[in-house]
Amino acid sequence: MAPQRKPSSVSQSIASSPFYFALYVILVLLGNVGNTTVIGVVGESLLRETGVVRSSDVILVNMAFSNLMVSLVRNTVVMVSDLGVEIFLSRDMCHLMMGIWVWLRSANVWSTFFLSAFHFQTLRRVAPPVISLHGPRGPPRSLILGFGLIWSLNLIYAIPAFIFSKNGDENSTETLMLVSSTTRPLMGCIWDFPSAYSGLAFATSSMVIHESIPICLMNITNLGSLLTLYAHGHTRNAANKSQDAPVVTRIPAERRAAKVILALNVLFISSWGTNVISVNYFNYNRGSSTEFLLIIARFANMSFIALSPIVLAMGHRKLRAFIKSILSHLYPFG
Repeated sequence: MAPQRKPSSVSQSIASSPFYFALYVILVLLGNVGNTTVIGVVGESLLRETGVVRSSDVILVNMAFSNLMVSLVRNTVVMVSDLGVEIFLSRDMCHLMMGIWVWLRSANVWSTFFLSAFHFQTLRRVAPPVISLHGPRGPPRSLILGFGLIWSLNLIYAIPAFIFSKNGDENSTETLMLVSSTTRPLMGCIWDFPSAYSGLAFATSSMVIHESIPICLMNITNLGSLLTLYAHGHTRNAANKSQDAPVVTRIPAERRAAKVILALNVLFISSWGTNVISVNYFNYNRGSSTEFLLIIARFANMSFIALSPIVLAMGHRKLRAFIKSILSHLYPFG
């Protein structure tokens, strides 16, 4: 039987504060329900529509799926732990779970970037990338290849997390953390790198590969999308008389899509930045505000997953129609 271990001070603070705990539960439920709704509504339309397959909807389903998996496997488990249900895994299970956490979080970051990259590519094309009835049913091969690279390469990257972890004796090891994958030991699982240098190398490479590079690319593709839309808007009259009319007629819709994607990226970067600042202040300062900052890091780490479905619903016609239908049944007018 595993020895009893004390819960972390962060968990105690959240569990003892009705406001913190209620907010945490709300964010977790928003992440689970919201992303499940995106997968169900958008995925159902993909299966039902026989004319075309919209690559953008396929990407949305992939992003929502990665969000949901992180929320279920990580955030929901943290919520259950804060309820007082302490689960301590064996060494072998810690190897498995630490690897899965790193894999899912890394794939989630690149799936988010994939959305903005696809929109930038779409704006540079003359016609939207769709599949007709006369072609093969399903998304383009390039899209499938992109998904395959995201999930397979991140699984390879997560191999050290499968290997260098263990079930610890105390829940207090918080000095070595991957920026977005962990803010504290969970289920008794902690890192077990051969040396502090190898652990620091893995954490640093994680921040560069799965944080800094995707965020820089998000900013570049978003800026490129906005500049492309600006150029289309200034050449609208001339383009209406040329072969580019199909693109120009889509400008209002593409502008709405650009705003939604920009909002998603701002939300992601804000979540990431708050988490990084809070965690690094904890690691290098250890002042009187460290416990509060770790709580902020915990909330920031899940805010994108919880709020991104709401942002998507503002810009996706089928999601808006579904939500309006639900609200009309719950609160009928007249």
